[in-house]
Amino acid sequence: MTRLSISKAREEFPDVLNRAAYGKERTIVSRRGKDLAAVIPIEDLLLLDRLAREETERLDVVDARAALQEASEKGSIPLRELMRELGD
Repeated sequence: MTRLSISKAREEFPDVLNRAAYGKERTIVSRRGKDLAAVIPIEDLLLLDRLAREETERLDVVDARAALQEASEKGSIPLRELMRELGD
């Protein structure tokens, strides 16, 4: 993976984009030795987005199963009864 300072990345920006788009190269852009951002191929971004969505969905399923387990163990009350208790 290539690492460039901001000023060098600015100078080489068209090349950095072409290397990402056509050469599938990833470039990290840094300032004073601290990594700030990356220029990556669009396929990488789409994959990261898909993985993030899948992880969110997986966590939602885990939370839903935990809620169902808790309801099974502690019981539940109908919504109308809850609304009456809360005064709505």
